[in-house]
Amino acid sequence: MAVAKEGKKAPARKSAAEEQLPGIEDARTAFAPALSGALERPRSMLRALRFRPPQLLHLEGGETADRVALALWWAALLNCEDPEVMEPKASAMGPCLSCSSCLRLGADMHPDLFLLDGRGGSIKIDEVRALRPVLGEKPHFGQRRVILVAEAQSLGIEAANSLLKVLEDPCPDTCFVFTAPQRERLLPTLVSRGWVITLPWPEAGRPLAEELRPWEQALGTFVSEGRGWFDMTTARNGLDAAKAQQIVLIGQKALADCLARRGDGVLTAVFRRLPEHILLQLDEVFVASQDALQGQVNPLLVLDTMATRLHTLAHRR
Repeated sequence: MAVAKEGKKAPARKSAAEEQLPGIEDARTAFAPALSGALERPRSMLRALRFRPPQLLHLEGGETADRVALALWWAALLNCEDPEVMEPKASAMGPCLSCSSCLRLGADMHPDLFLLDGRGGSIKIDEVRALRPVLGEKPHFGQRRVILVAEAQSLGIEAANSLLKVLEDPCPDTCFVFTAPQRERLLPTLVSRGWVITLPWPEAGRPLAEELRPWEQALGTFVSEGRGWFDMTTARNGLDAAKAQQIVLIGQKALADCLARRGDGVLTAVFRRLPEHILLQLDEVFVASQDALQGQVNPLLVLDTMATRLHTLAHRR
């Protein structure tokens, strides 16, 4: 069954586009997180922007899946083929999510969607340079070309600076959308050039992904007792830059929960025993670790250095 456009019932039969497009299930899965009730406010803000879209849009907050799904929903809103959706009076309507354009965007099969994906590792300068030849052209099929930089905190310094140069030359038919956990994780000059929309932050106490629980436990044990951490990093357990960033975020979330007097995680409990002036220094360690990962420093080295500095601070007298 087709996904309904907002404010309408889903059609009983598949559209012609759905019948012909391979990867239709991939498209549905990609859009699904963007349709949750919790994201109604960000969606309403995007609907208000669609007729005069900013050249650069930042989506921060929420979960990774929410940010990327909403970015695709935005791309669909800019290029939906349903004539009703593009009527100025239909300001409350979202993309139909069932026309050929919407579905191809959701399935990453649209010729006017360019995805620089930082969810699995750093985004290299060569990927940014590959965009330059197409930016001077009109979109091939859609109304707008969309450059989606998923998890833009994974941009290397050279790649980020290259994107800055691209943004200095406005491309009227091209819209950029960056997703990131927090705008502070990006170059300030990139943030200053865009419009920022903040998604609802994850609820306090939301359980960690199962694969990250052992890392939280190991970091908590090492910070308090000085043991166990190097066994984890030596074994690696699928460790790459993206996973290393998630591990640093575990520490940042635990620290935020500690300062807000909420949550009962292993690491949060360790931090609660420390004086406030030490907690502020812990935050500096986490920020420096994220900066190092964005600078493409070896993830293993970054995590071992982070853990060692946290342990040292926790036992400072």
